[in-house]
Amino acid sequence: MNTIVMKLGKNDLQNLIKALASKQVTNNNPYVTFAAKEKGVTILVYTSGKVVFQGTKAQEVASQFGYQASDATTQDAKSGQNMPLIGSDEVGNGSYFGGLAVVASFVTPDDHALLRKLGVDDSKNLTDSKIRQIAPILEEKIRHKALLLSPQKYNQVVGKGKMHNAVSVKVALHNQAIYLLLQDGVKPEKIVIDAFTSRQNYEKYLKNEVNHFDNPLTLEEKAEGKYLAVAVSSIIARNLFLENLDKLSQEVQYKLPSGAGSQSDKVASQILAAYGMPGLEHTAKLHFANTQKAQKLLK
Repeated sequence: MNTIVMKLGKNDLQNLIKALASKQVTNNNPYVTFAAKEKGVTILVYTSGKVVFQGTKAQEVASQFGYQASDATTQDAKSGQNMPLIGSDEVGNGSYFGGLAVVASFVTPDDHALLRKLGVDDSKNLTDSKIRQIAPILEEKIRHKALLLSPQKYNQVVGKGKMHNAVSVKVALHNQAIYLLLQDGVKPEKIVIDAFTSRQNYEKYLKNEVNHFDNPLTLEEKAEGKYLAVAVSSIIARNLFLENLDKLSQEVQYKLPSGAGSQSDKVASQILAAYGMPGLEHTAKLHFANTQKAQKLLK
């Protein structure tokens, strides 16, 4: 499957939606504002304005809306990823239920063809079924380190008066995943983390870590859409997070939702009624406001 990503202006976006209105299909991804199917190609319009074309004829359909193909190597060079690099990303920090997954992956230009063939993209642009399908292949083919902080462990170290806050714990996990990957002997020319805080903040919290490395580090916003290595990490991390959510759901016999919306409040109140606070300590990140909301619902 081919995947093409375009960023369109407001007028071009409206023209695309108008042209494909009769081909519209349903899509449950909360980040997708419009979805259509044309010539076997799935077209997804995201809240960010990004448009993704997925399918064997992705280039043909995308070209109808201004896409111009260019040499893949040139694209890699322009994006600064035509080199061996480590990309790191995390999944789960915005979800009340489930753990926090952080993955660092080592990708070389030799891997790019396979990754594009698999349709590797930012995990937010892929359905969970697609992620579950390609993550095991990536885990087998791409050198990586994956860390999962369970909700129980998360609650032990994150919170008022504890070792970490919600930002410093991510610094610790990213640093450790990258450190372990470097210990395996990989030689990246660049290390990129999908930015979740400022450089100043990152370095402040990094001082508290035991393990350090000398390789230069870059924090870039939306890096998962710029670097295949970060996209690989986002997919593996999302899969790890989903597997953990499934496991916890089975253990408490409640379907635990991803995210931190009203559905999470409702399920949390049910878990409180059934198991008390130990049930939430085992399945959720207690410092979220959902905990207080669930307690109010229970009353």
